[in-house]
Amino acid sequence: MTSSAIAMPTAETRSLRGTHALLAVQSIVVVLLSINRLSALTIGYVAPNEFLRWVDLHNMLTLPLISLVAFYMLKRRLEAESLGGEGAHLALGLLFIVGVYLLAAGYGNHEVTNYLHTRFCPNGDASDLCRIIAFNDDRFSHWVFFAGFTAMNTAVMLLQALAPRGVRPAGGDVALLVINGLFIGAGVFANLAFEEIGQDLYIVAALALLAGVLLWRRGPQPLTIYYAVAYWFGLVGTALVKGLTL
Repeated sequence: MTSSAIAMPTAETRSLRGTHALLAVQSIVVVLLSINRLSALTIGYVAPNEFLRWVDLHNMLTLPLISLVAFYMLKRRLEAESLGGEGAHLALGLLFIVGVYLLAAGYGNHEVTNYLHTRFCPNGDASDLCRIIAFNDDRFSHWVFFAGFTAMNTAVMLLQALAPRGVRPAGGDVALLVINGLFIGAGVFANLAFEEIGQDLYIVAALALLAGVLLWRRGPQPLTIYYAVAYWFGLVGTALVKGLTL
């Protein structure tokens, strides 16, 4: 090799276009989830035996799977940019995989029991069967889902901390990160501000705090900018709405 050979791109020089594209996938999934959940387009039954509605099937299989694939590709991209930290990568990789499993299990449990709850137990826990269905729908599935959600997002943020870029993101990159973060923040806001506050508030607050600490300690890295915008926007917006309605 001669001195004129082209050097391989480093974490500092590599374009953020792939990162922006993967974050945009998450923004599109949030929009599709909102349409699926709030519109009447997918309330028909999947099959003649009426085992599920399309809204339940999409929330359980298609949309979470798209989101998880994008998350995994983002994780691999962050690992490829890192120059070290094998032990930490192994631990965070395991945390991520555990998060994926729990998130999927929580989604599956919730969507099926939510369908059964609304279809056959609209009046609550009038029987033991309905009590069990309601518990799975309103409690257990939420616990499993949020455990997976927290593990996945924590792993991604800490992987970014292990693979910091040596240069600050350009203005255009920051704008795209903020835009994608606002889509997620709007989804957080919609789920927190207009419903009864539950454990989801504490999960979002913890992730927002982690993003803020990493942003302060590591500087403006792409994923910490994205997560800080998303979760702090959702929290502040929720606080304003809840404050006005007290």
